[in-house]
Amino acid sequence: MATVLTEPKTSAQAQVKQTKILINNEWVDSVSGRTFDTVNPATGEVIAKVAEADAADVDLAVKAARKAFHSKSPWRKMSASERGKLISRLADLIEKNADELATLEALDNGKPRHIARTADLPLVAACYRYYAGWADKIQGKTIPIAGDYFCYTRHEPVGVVGQIIPWNFPLLMQAWKLGPALACGNTVVLKVAEQTPLTALRVGELIVEAGFPEGVVNILPGYGPTAGAAIALHMDVDKIAFTGSTEVGHLIMQAAAETNLKRVTLELGGKSPNIVFADSDLEEAVEGSHFALFFNQGQCCCAGSRAFVEDKIYDEFVARSTERAKRRTVGDPFDTKTEQGPQVDNDQFNKVLSYVEAGKREGAKLMCGGERIGDKGYFVAPTVFADVKDNMKIAQEEIFGPVMSIMKFSDMDELVERANNTMYGLAAAVWTRDIGKAHYIANNVRAGTVWINCFDVFDAAAPFGGFKQSGIGRELGEYGLQQYSEIKTVTVKL
Repeated sequence: MATVLTEPKTSAQAQVKQTKILINNEWVDSVSGRTFDTVNPATGEVIAKVAEADAADVDLAVKAARKAFHSKSPWRKMSASERGKLISRLADLIEKNADELATLEALDNGKPRHIARTADLPLVAACYRYYAGWADKIQGKTIPIAGDYFCYTRHEPVGVVGQIIPWNFPLLMQAWKLGPALACGNTVVLKVAEQTPLTALRVGELIVEAGFPEGVVNILPGYGPTAGAAIALHMDVDKIAFTGSTEVGHLIMQAAAETNLKRVTLELGGKSPNIVFADSDLEEAVEGSHFALFFNQGQCCCAGSRAFVEDKIYDEFVARSTERAKRRTVGDPFDTKTEQGPQVDNDQFNKVLSYVEAGKREGAKLMCGGERIGDKGYFVAPTVFADVKDNMKIAQEEIFGPVMSIMKFSDMDELVERANNTMYGLAAAVWTRDIGKAHYIANNVRAGTVWINCFDVFDAAAPFGGFKQSGIGRELGEYGLQQYSEIKTVTVKL
């Protein structure tokens, strides 16, 4: 049984400062006047009512962003180095308000506050600083071509960018989207997840405080089928960047195709193989695999949710992983000893438990967990399944929760085939002391990121994205800039 800490209570530590929509640097109610509740997932209690954006609000935001993108606007007239200074100023303000932002994130999302403060917030500030540094270094090339001509390229902003972010890392996903888009000179209409709008709106206040011109960043809390769909379908949005489920990614692609063929980048789901060889450091592999799956309540698109373990150490790995899961501390996100908070909402809570039932029904061996913890909030006990087969639902579908599936392998070639036998290709990991095995797996597993003897190592400079139905394009690093630029070729007769 997982260690249960103090009973969650409604926190009085966070003051909700903003619940409206940001359009043109002004905080406004929704056109419809509607609001929705944002809920504390640790208690199920309402934190605040937030303005609900829909198509009418999206249209106003797009108009503001289009005006800000006009060639005579302050944003377009601003030098690239000045854009970089604004982004850097935003990073400064985020660091200055990091304690408050971590508290809001824990309250609205449910992740442990101390993890939000020590993991999420430093990565957020680092992402903005990284792209602030790129702002005045985005440049084309001079190209020698046949004949008496001078040929060069320009990297120009795409235009009005629609961005839709998920609820699992609200602050970090906002930074991943805004950083490169702003560095390249685009203007943005950002829809934030209805489950976790509060930190995005607080960052909106910091964006205004930093001095960004009117209409450059517009932030809309709302639902996917209304506000999100309106962004995807809007004829005056030049590009859409989406992070979320593969199912919704299909809808985004369809909307882009049906309208103005807007540029599309997608960071979608995953069912990442986490491969443990018998020659690995077993203690390190068990702890690393535990982190790979259970970090952020299991709500990671790249979670190591298919643990492939070599037959020679399979039983010991299962035993150790089960004991580690039983020791995992679950409880109040504001308790510094908490490792795992609640799932983000009741829908996700019920979804996770339905996968547990599917695993038991299909014959996987439940080693621990699988039940609700407490009688309020959305807490799921850390769960470990052994004897999982490749065709089982828990081995095929993205659970997005604290459910570990452990599978046995003996042959390396068969292993690679099994690891690739999924529609996803977001990430993978391998644990081994043999450098040859490590690189063989890295070269042959079809995934956008491969970690060797580690997991979830992120840096603003390292690109992230998926193969197959895990997405299109890359975020972060220099590669992330390519998604927000158009390439123009200019040829001059000499």
